[in-house]
Amino acid sequence: MADINIVQAHQLAPEQARAAAQQVADKLAEQFELACRWDGDVLRFERGGVNGALTLLPNQAQLQIALGFPISMMAAMVEAKVSEKMRKVFVA
Repeated sequence: MADINIVQAHQLAPEQARAAAQQVADKLAEQFELACRWDGDVLRFERGGVNGALTLLPNQAQLQIALGFPISMMAAMVEAKVSEKMRKVFVA
């Protein structure tokens, strides 16, 4: 197992932050065939071998992903791509 934790600061209004989080989730869903659902201000996603949550807080988005084997072998690549996507979408 590998865990990815990314914290991204932002200055977006709540509805803009939610739209940005959805963009990140859409990208993850496309790459890993994940099922995503909102639970309040938490966007949860999962499939066999991958699960996590993107939590929206005022001025911050926190992403936690747990990767099972064999996807954990790609953890560094996944983290780099997701981190880059979060930086792009959470810009005001």
